[in-house]
Amino acid sequence: MAALAPLPPLPPQFKSIQHHLRTAQEHDKRDPVVAYYCRLYAMQTGMKIDSKTPECRKFLSKLMDQLEALKKQLGDNEAITQEIVGSAHLENYALKMFLYADNEDRAGRFHKNMIKSFYTASLLIDVMTVFGELTDENVKHRKYARWKATYIHNCLKNGETPQAGPVGIDEDNDVEENEDAGATSLPTPPPQPSSSTFDPSNMPSSSYTGIQIPPGAHAPANTPAEVPHSTGVTSNTIQPTPQTIPTIDPTLFNIVSQVLGDVRLTPEDFARAQKYCKYAGSALQYEDVSTAVQNLQKALKLLTTGRE
Repeated sequence: MAALAPLPPLPPQFKSIQHHLRTAQEHDKRDPVVAYYCRLYAMQTGMKIDSKTPECRKFLSKLMDQLEALKKQLGDNEAITQEIVGSAHLENYALKMFLYADNEDRAGRFHKNMIKSFYTASLLIDVMTVFGELTDENVKHRKYARWKATYIHNCLKNGETPQAGPVGIDEDNDVEENEDAGATSLPTPPPQPSSSTFDPSNMPSSSYTGIQIPPGAHAPANTPAEVPHSTGVTSNTIQPTPQTIPTIDPTLFNIVSQVLGDVRLTPEDFARAQKYCKYAGSALQYEDVSTAVQNLQKALKLLTTGRE
């Protein structure tokens, strides 16, 4: 991908988007689609903050130039031309980052790469708002990941051993003001899912700020266990926990066999069905059979009845 023209110095008013822009730069070569949407988020947020003062207008103008250049380079990429594909791409990437960090945390492997992954995941969930309002689940993921990044960073900085897995959130820790948590270099891409997994049944339930997180609720059953080569840590192999295949609603088979001439689907119905299929595909990457089946059932019901 061709190099983009550099941006002018960041105006102080735009401090809240500096890490999103840094994440964009770090992904220019690794994943240009992620880089594009990070800049789009920064552009939209910056316009809301200040689009009138000269320095802010100049900065936003240059950022717009970068977005236009990226869009030309990625013009034939469906993740750019189709919103639903872009949304699924970004959410899947953020989930991989989150799952990698969560698995390292639960295994008690604390290092800069996992801190960076937690923090980057939270930033990418911010970016997902360019597609609309976040789901409650993603709001919880963002809050948990951002707090975990700060908590583990502060523990290591103070020579303390962090508590692995879900623990109570300290509202006084504001990761937005923590420059160090997001300042390390981005880790190597999270490894693809393997047969390794953790057993959520061994994890105690936890709650923070009134939000209940059941064991393993914020991560599928099978998560990556390998550590990036740069950390020098050897991964542990844990035997996968057998999953129970959910029962498929028998009425769906009857629906499919019926003549569908009376069903009139809108473009929005097709978009929602496609989104359910994308979510099912993402779940299967992590061997989360239950979530995959649930989403496929939703898509099938919508397509055959016009209702959810």
